[in-house]
Amino acid sequence: MNWNLMFFVNSIALGVGLAMDAFSVSLANGLNEPHMNRSRVLKVAGVFGFFQWAMPMLGWLGVHTIIQYFTVFEKAVPWIALLLLLYIGGGMLKEGFSKKEEEAAVREAGKGKLFVQGVATSIDALSVGFTIAGYDLLQAFTASLIIGIVTWGICIAGLQIGKKFGIRLADKATILGGVILIGIGLEIFITGIF
Repeated sequence: MNWNLMFFVNSIALGVGLAMDAFSVSLANGLNEPHMNRSRVLKVAGVFGFFQWAMPMLGWLGVHTIIQYFTVFEKAVPWIALLLLLYIGGGMLKEGFSKKEEEAAVREAGKGKLFVQGVATSIDALSVGFTIAGYDLLQAFTASLIIGIVTWGICIAGLQIGKKFGIRLADKATILGGVILIGIGLEIFITGIF
């Protein structure tokens, strides 16, 4: 692959396509945490951007080192994403339905929860490493970095939109966020299986 305009256009397009799951989860996080400060918005979006950068690089490394292990793992990707997002979304639904109506306490997603969300929304990006296998190391790194930066920007937008509506929907935000996460898990699973 040459360093040309199409290389950058393709990398940006991959970033936009791969960021949609992370955008939806960011939207749910913003709904659940409407008073999130700017520093936290940048950090949460950074988690998603990091994983969207790391997974294609891991896939690329897998192709160039231990491909036989990654092809077996690729079949498990939809199942892993489904289970992780069902777990997180189900927890949010349980929390949302168990809240008393006058109790509108919003809970911040902790480091562990963000880690799981980052992995769950970017695990499909692992297969991008297979599609960029023809790139040299610098091109693969650059393409993955562009994907991560695009994801970071899109997730900032998702968090901001979620925050805006989260203030209006404070008592239902956790339930809506859980439904969104379960929906994303099902979408990843269905598109990954078929």
